[in-house]
Amino acid sequence: METARVLVAADKFKGSLTAVQVAERVTAGLRRVAPNVRVETLPVADGGDGTVAAAVAAGFERREARVTGPLGDPVTAAYALRDSTAVVEMAEASGLQHLPDGVFAPLTATTYGSGELLRAALEAGATTIVFGVGGSATTDGGAGMLAALGARFLDADGKPVGPGGGGLAELAEADLSGLDPRLKDVDLILASDVDNPLTGPKGAPEVYGRQKGASEEDIAVLDAALTHYASVLGPETAALPGAGAAGGIGYGALVALGARFRPGIEVMLDVLGFAPALARATLVITGEGSLDEQTLHGKAPAGVAAAAREAGIEVVAVCGRLALPQEALSGAGIARAYALAELEPDPAVSMAQAGPLLERAAESIARDFLS
Repeated sequence: METARVLVAADKFKGSLTAVQVAERVTAGLRRVAPNVRVETLPVADGGDGTVAAAVAAGFERREARVTGPLGDPVTAAYALRDSTAVVEMAEASGLQHLPDGVFAPLTATTYGSGELLRAALEAGATTIVFGVGGSATTDGGAGMLAALGARFLDADGKPVGPGGGGLAELAEADLSGLDPRLKDVDLILASDVDNPLTGPKGAPEVYGRQKGASEEDIAVLDAALTHYASVLGPETAALPGAGAAGGIGYGALVALGARFRPGIEVMLDVLGFAPALARATLVITGEGSLDEQTLHGKAPAGVAAAAREAGIEVVAVCGRLALPQEALSGAGIARAYALAELEPDPAVSMAQAGPLLERAAESIARDFLS
């Protein structure tokens, strides 16, 4: 009988395990039951936090830059580089992880550091930049990012407007003539699992503002400010899919940087070399912390399962929590899901013991699919 060849292509379990750790634990559990199994690991991400780590695990070089955090303080941010392709994760510079516990700045948080991180990639010689956006602390429409790259946003007195989305209410003139000329020669891919427009009922402030500390009043202020901002830069672009990604940084990239939007998991599977790894596999194991309705809308496991189904390769999933019926899993191309909650119903214990529990789940997969 041919030796099974398993490809482990899972995302992180947020708050418990990185995607690399998920792959290590699954591998350990499989080998306990099926010692001869061949396992290839390819940690994946969908453009949000963990994207740079996935690229580094796939052989990219990790680079660091000192940039401006969302509150204006300096932070160290990483990006990944291989040949002339860079993977830049906006959350590294402008993400919620840079906010102290309980501290939010919905009206003033800036994406300036994301622009500095893009500039670092340009200086490293990148001609293709995968710009993963998600997990942002910001709702500034990408104005901070563009300012870091040479744009100027001025009020009626010709002075720079204040940082964050709130300051854009005072915008009178947007001068993009000073944007870094190297951007014209770069293929900038906006990689996101979010296809929201910039403003309105499905826009960035309304849908994502609350998780960044915005009150109902703040949301109304931000929506009006971003609407005004878009009226100055280009209102048509504000309705495009992805314009509302990461507090509207998608809009800034689309309207001023010539970016093209692609679903994050599709881009990352290309960049990480998923297709050749899939061709070597007889079983794929994917997963993330919570398999739920959101998973079906562009998250990493859905993208992995879709590609594997097209290749005729069976897929199973691991997760911390399972909130999808089998019918929905089957529809997504997932034969079966193994949830840590089935082994440990207490969520706090399950998260704390995620590693050992995941090994046990992998043992079950080996018994069910490899023996």
